[in-house]
Amino acid sequence: MFTGIVETVGKIASAEERGEVVRFAIEAPAVVAGVEIGDSVAINGACLTVVDVAGGVLSFEAIRETLLKTSLGSLDVGQRVNVERAMRADGRLDGHIVQGHVDATGRVERLERDGDDVRFYVTCSEELADLLVEKGSVAIDGVSLTVCDVRRDGFDVALIPHTLEVTTLGERSPGDPVNLEADVLGKYVKKYLERISPS
Repeated sequence: MFTGIVETVGKIASAEERGEVVRFAIEAPAVVAGVEIGDSVAINGACLTVVDVAGGVLSFEAIRETLLKTSLGSLDVGQRVNVERAMRADGRLDGHIVQGHVDATGRVERLERDGDDVRFYVTCSEELADLLVEKGSVAIDGVSLTVCDVRRDGFDVALIPHTLEVTTLGERSPGDPVNLEADVLGKYVKKYLERISPS
């Protein structure tokens, strides 16, 4: 489990195809301490398992399902990514409950800047938008954010200067793919309501 509070921005050192698996090496020296093989780490919001630790570099293998359901398959060497280690049981939940299970990918529609205020608009499927509520939580590329407004084909969030500084969201451009995860509580409520009232 994660919180959506990005610990560091890492950089893709290599992306090697091995059959249907892609092995990523990510430079993330700020979070390597204490990370062991088998640990879970969120990369742009997608939970991956550490398969190697060498110096300041963490390595992961992404299977076909992960590459199809997330934006990880479009990452290039040198690209920066949001990195968060799994939450400790005695840690503080500063963001919201993020599983690292990407629900869908969306696309950056536009960024509107008004001084220090940045409104970040994302297009997504109607199915994903149905899971969002105004003032609820959503994770975009692993960043815990508060939903400002929801439309049938998307939503928007407000980004503060700190978020722009410590994550990759400020580097996004219209058309860029982003990983999206809706609040898990909303998903369970929706499933329950569908079960008791299928209509």
